[in-house]
Amino acid sequence: MTTNITARDGTTLAVDTIGQGIPVILIGGAFNDRSTVAELGAELASGFTVVTYDRRGRGASDDRSEDYLVANEVDDLATVIEHVGGEASVFGHSSGAVLALEGVMRGLTIDRVAVYEPSYRAEENQPKPPADVHDRLKALLAAGDRDGATELFLGEVVGVPAEVIAGMKAGETWPFMVDKAPSLPYDVLLSTPWQLMPLERIAGIGVPVLAVYGDQTSPGLAAATKTVAATVPGAELLVMTGEDHAVLQRPAALAATLAKFFG
Repeated sequence: MTTNITARDGTTLAVDTIGQGIPVILIGGAFNDRSTVAELGAELASGFTVVTYDRRGRGASDDRSEDYLVANEVDDLATVIEHVGGEASVFGHSSGAVLALEGVMRGLTIDRVAVYEPSYRAEENQPKPPADVHDRLKALLAAGDRDGATELFLGEVVGVPAEVIAGMKAGETWPFMVDKAPSLPYDVLLSTPWQLMPLERIAGIGVPVLAVYGDQTSPGLAAATKTVAATVPGAELLVMTGEDHAVLQRPAALAATLAKFFG
């Protein structure tokens, strides 16, 4: 069932709800909308009320804000939590994982958090984009250049080689990615990849946390996940054999892990 709810600044958020049980909110990362976590939600629906939503500026959700602020996305998550009864467990993938942790750090009523490969920069020797990448993304989007913004994000933020991006542009998923470009500045602001992850704030998280990564993922994402687990008091770390950052395309094993943690 799809419902449109209104965030605090008037932004309309498209929310899907399936299943029955305690509420679990699923949040995708960059280039994701609620459709990309739908299969994971279907796997969990037999035991939970699963809630997925289009983050602002993507899918069927709009964006009424005048500028990109992390607080906007945290307020959106708060609105979704209110919609499902005032408290929920949350799973986040990539920048969605960072958003889930940010929600806890800003005092939202989240009782348990599972994160898959949060897109933090954990180590000083990891590559990093220049700090002006956010401003350049905004400029490209203001000029209507979604393709350029998508290329910039992939190349400078994610580190995808130019020849690989060229191949992606010829693929069938490129239009889907370009459609999500207006929300990319939020992903960048959440992760702030030009600086190290906020360890002091993460250490103050007081709810149960499960941090998961695949053993086939990039070293940077693995390091970020391990650092979250090592920093949050009592957090659990899990490594999924044979998985990488595209785990949402193969949701069954992840769903079993989440069901155990949330259940």
